[in-house]
Amino acid sequence: MSTAAPRTAGPDHLWSVDEHLDDILATVRPLEPIELNLLDAQGCVLVEDVTVTVSLPPFDNSSMDGYAVRVADVAGASERYPAALDVVGDVAAGAAGLLHVGPGQAARIMTGAPLPPGAETVVPVEWTDGGLGEGPATGMRARSLAPEGATGQVNVYRPAGARAHVRAEGSDVRAGDRALAAGTVLGPPQISLLAAIGRGTVRVRPRPRVVVLSTGSELVQPDEELRPGQIYDSNSFALTAAARDAGAIAYRVGAVADDAATLRDTIEDQLVRADLVVTTGGVSVGAYDVVKEALSYTADEDEPGSGVEFRKLAMQPGKPQGFGSIGPDHTPLLALPGNPVSSYVSFELFVRPAIRTLMGLTDVHRPRVRAKLTADRALTSPGGRRQFLRGRYADGTVTPVGGAGSHLVAALAQADALIVVPEDAESVAPGTEVEVVLLG
Repeated sequence: MSTAAPRTAGPDHLWSVDEHLDDILATVRPLEPIELNLLDAQGCVLVEDVTVTVSLPPFDNSSMDGYAVRVADVAGASERYPAALDVVGDVAAGAAGLLHVGPGQAARIMTGAPLPPGAETVVPVEWTDGGLGEGPATGMRARSLAPEGATGQVNVYRPAGARAHVRAEGSDVRAGDRALAAGTVLGPPQISLLAAIGRGTVRVRPRPRVVVLSTGSELVQPDEELRPGQIYDSNSFALTAAARDAGAIAYRVGAVADDAATLRDTIEDQLVRADLVVTTGGVSVGAYDVVKEALSYTADEDEPGSGVEFRKLAMQPGKPQGFGSIGPDHTPLLALPGNPVSSYVSFELFVRPAIRTLMGLTDVHRPRVRAKLTADRALTSPGGRRQFLRGRYADGTVTPVGGAGSHLVAALAQADALIVVPEDAESVAPGTEVEVVLLG
C-alpha cells in the first residue's frame, strides 16, 4: 500500500498551495524496495550503502602501451645514449603467469596490463624505437611495436621515474570503502562503478509507474484531422513527458470522451500498471466535468479509506484540483485542470513531488532562487491567490514570457522558470526581487 488517507475538508474550504502539497506528501509513501539487475536499476534510488569488495584497479597496471622496466636501467637515457634493454616477452591485458623483469631487461606491455614482477615503471613506446632499431617511435609508428611475441632489444631514449605511467592498485577506490550512499539515483556513471566492483544487482526503490490520461470529447490525437470544435490532445503528451523527466515510467492513455462510465472503466483497467494516476480535465464546475462524476464512486463501502476529494486552491492558474486514492491498493490519484498551462504548473507543484516521494528521494522539489524581475510594466495578480507566471531566468534576473492566460502553450514552451507572486501581492514592480521556481 503506497498511501495513507488524505485529509478532507468541506466543499467551501479554500485550500492554500502549501496545504494541498503537504496533504499529498503526507499521504504518498515511498515504494517498497526490490532487488534489480544493474540495467533495470537505472534511474532508481539505492536504499542501502554499497561497499567496495574489490579495489579499483585491482592490481598495478600500465596506463600506456610501452615497456615495463627498472628505473635504474633507464636513468640517464637520451637520444644520443639510449638504454639498450633485452625484451623478455609481452604482457597483455588479462595476462596471467607474468614475466619477471630483471636488470637490463624490459617487457613489452599493453595499456591495462598488470605491471610484471621486477618492473618499477613504464616507458611509453613513443620514448623508444619500438623494438625495431630505427630511432624513436613517432607518429603512426608510435602506435606500433615489434611483432607480437618478439624478443630482442629495445632502445629507450628517455628516463622514467618510479611508477611513471602506472595505475596503482586501489588508486580509484579500495576494498572496504563506501562506493555509493543510500539515496543515490543510479545513472550511467553509478552503474559503471557498480559493475566495476562486481555488483550485478542492487536493492533499490523502483521507478514509479505513472498512468496519464486526459478527458474531453473535443480532444483529437495528433496527426488526425481536426473537425469543427475539436483540438489536439497536448496535455497527456506534456504530462507523460514531465513524468518521465521526473524519473517515472510513464504510460500515456488516449484521450477519454466525456462519459463517466467509460472513464471509470479506463481507470480501473489501468490500475494494474499504476503506482500513481494523473488525469487532466473535467475537475471544474461545468456540466461535462466527467472526472468528478466518474471518481465519486470510489468513496463507498466497497473501498473503505479510498476516495477523491475535489478542491479549490488559492492559486492561479490551477484553482480546481482533485486528490485522493482509488482501487483496492489505494493507488494515489491527482486530478489536474484541463487548461494546458494550468495542468503543467499543477504537475510541477504537486505531481512531480509525489513522483519523487514514491522514488524515495528526500529532496523532491524543483530548486528555487531569488531573482530580480525585469519587465516593461508591473505584474498584476489577483489578491488572495498565489500566482505562477512563466518566465526565463538568467544571471540572477527573470523576465516574464507571454501573458497570464492558462491556454498559452507557445509561451510555456519558451519558459524555463515560474515567477511566484505571493497571495498578499496584487502588483509587482520591475526591479523587485521575486521567488523563482527553476524548471530546467
